Amino acid sequence: MVYDFHTHSTLSDGSLSPVELVRRAHVVGYRALAITDHAGIGSLARFAHELSRDCSLARKHWDILAMPGVELTHVPPGGIAEAAEAARQAGAWVVVVHGETVAEPVEQGTNLAAITCGRVDVLAHPGLITLEEAKLAAERGVFLELSAKPDHAVANGHVARMARLAGARLIVNSDNHGLDFLTPERIRRVVLGAGLNEEDLEEIMNGNPLVLLQRVTEGRTTSAP
Repeated sequence: MVYDFHTHSTLSDGSLSPVELVRRAHVVGYRALAITDHAGIGSLARFAHELSRDCSLARKHWDILAMPGVELTHVPPGGIAEAAEAARQAGAWVVVVHGETVAEPVEQGTNLAAITCGRVDVLAHPGLITLEEAKLAAERGVFLELSAKPDHAVANGHVARMARLAGARLIVNSDNHGLDFLTPERIRRVVLGAGLNEEDLEEIMNGNPLVLLQRVTEGRTTSAP
């Protein structure tokens, strides 16, 4: 089973339309896919509406749990709570925040704001996350991402170490912008490459995604828009 909670379509900077992204994920064996296009406070309602319709259609016809989401990207830390709440109200099932990756000039304080606002599911590529932030992620139930995208993955070892010290849950996502899909073997390489072991792999590849899926689908009729 492959689960991926961080992907992009033509609504932002991806190369595939939302429905084509779901179809291709289905063909290569995905069990669940969240489309989390880059957005700020101004665009997220429109994205959530369009993604909800496409994901609903895909769930109706294909055996894949397609979920509308958002990646709040370069939002000022002081605005993350407002944007995350707006995303929920707009219908996003999965709220991801673009964390403090070492590859981009993300404002300091983004990781902490995402973890503590209470409306975020996944902190993507959190870079040089502190142990204190990782402990808060464990307490608040925020999943920390091990990125399969090379420029973000350079900090995976640090993220894994902080998560293990803090007891935070880890998850592997593709950050796919086109045809860069996950496979079980690719997930294995990401996990082991971050300095973790085969026991960690089972938890990160299967256990943790199911915990997150239960959270985001609770109370929903998955065939509904």
